[in-house]
Amino acid sequence: MEFYCEPCETAMCRECTEGERREHRDHRTVPLRDVLEQHKAALQHQLDAVRARLPQLAAAVGLVAEISRQLGQRRAEAEAEIGSSFEELEAALRQRREVLLRDLEATCAAKQQVTHLGLCALHQPFLGACPDGAAAEAEVQDNRNGTYELVYTPRSEGDFVLSILLYGQPVRGSPFRARALRPSDVPPSPEEAKRRVKSPGGGHVRQKALRRPASMYGSAKRKENPIEDELIFRVGSRGREKGEVTNLQGISTSSAGRIVVADSNNQCVQVFSNEGQFRLRFGVRGRSPGQLQSPTGVSVDTNGDIIVADYDNRWVSVFSPEGKFKTKLGAGRLMGPKGVAVDKNGHIIVVDNKACCVFIFQPNGKLVARFGSRGTAERQFAGPHFVAVNNKNEIVVTDFHNHSVKVYNAEGEFLFKFGSHGEGNGQFNAPTGVAVDSNGNIIVADWGNSRIQVFDSAGSFLSYINTAADPLYGPQGLALTSDGHVVVADS
Repeated sequence: MEFYCEPCETAMCRECTEGERREHRDHRTVPLRDVLEQHKAALQHQLDAVRARLPQLAAAVGLVAEISRQLGQRRAEAEAEIGSSFEELEAALRQRREVLLRDLEATCAAKQQVTHLGLCALHQPFLGACPDGAAAEAEVQDNRNGTYELVYTPRSEGDFVLSILLYGQPVRGSPFRARALRPSDVPPSPEEAKRRVKSPGGGHVRQKALRRPASMYGSAKRKENPIEDELIFRVGSRGREKGEVTNLQGISTSSAGRIVVADSNNQCVQVFSNEGQFRLRFGVRGRSPGQLQSPTGVSVDTNGDIIVADYDNRWVSVFSPEGKFKTKLGAGRLMGPKGVAVDKNGHIIVVDNKACCVFIFQPNGKLVARFGSRGTAERQFAGPHFVAVNNKNEIVVTDFHNHSVKVYNAEGEFLFKFGSHGEGNGQFNAPTGVAVDSNGNIIVADWGNSRIQVFDSAGSFLSYINTAADPLYGPQGLALTSDGHVVVADS
């Protein structure tokens, strides 16, 4: 091989260029040695160009590999998040199904009982024995909600024995004793307190607006417990302007000398100084994060952040001390958050009024524990309202329709309860707000009896608070200021 045919791009021998049968006679040929040098130079140039691009190609390959790895990782994270969300939704649906079934069962049982008794039996005569021993019939009013009222107006003052019969048999507690007074002997009370009112947690309770005498704290009890019932000041009036409130519910205080109030019907939170001066108002009606829909419970953590139980939005919102929205927690789990508190570990404790249970969350929203269900047992509730934490980090919850206060440890284990239905000392008619002072004494708003009662750390009655000059009518939230005064949200 001595020559190179450029048109054919092939090496050839001398015989191919000579003789009659030469194959490349019309082609341009060059010595093979020259062609090799030329191709060698061209190949070297291309090789150098490829070598120059090798780092770029290597970097591109590495980038593609990293993108592929990240894509796989993100896919795994997305799959895990989707799985977790569906598990939470499934758990929430199961929980909601159980609650609805329990409510349905209770409703059906109540209606069946009413049907079984029969309206005719419920309209049997209600007899009242007058002071002179004569019997009189009373009027039966059907409330058309499964309940009935018996109305009897005595014609004279004195002591009465009231017997209620059903199927000829006395109902539970009958006969009842009552005393009738002349109108002139009854202290005046606002017209609003005479109506039947419905609590925010549901269910009707006859609320009493009474002018009670001053509490026992003015005497020997003062040394045992320094709480007094002398009214220092009152702030607020009905309205929608700054400093005005409409159906205030929860109340809390901070070490910075601030009083924070959940103004439920105005869909906002208002802040006052310890002296009652208006400082701040924030919140607008809505169902988006940062908006409020019937705020009820409120608490302040060690950072000054304001934590609000948003009843109708079914979550808890966290705001900065200036009222700027930061985050929310409990969405998808809570059904009707009512009361809220912060324990010594920074955990956020939420009382769910509708689900009749208590949730404990970390500040980042992770669920730590949950306890309680609907019922009358120790670990059950019937419309729980507000919550407080004592100096032992124990959880104190008011049980509205069970007319009691229940105490649990930080893990939700039942410790003890106190209170029963009634008007006597230590009894409740729908308790709402609760607070604990530095001595461990438990202060409870007795909503239906229009008073505040004070108990020691073991639940033994000490006294009640309600000034005779300016009585309470619908006490809800309770808190203690940084200077030791009791603050009451009187709805």
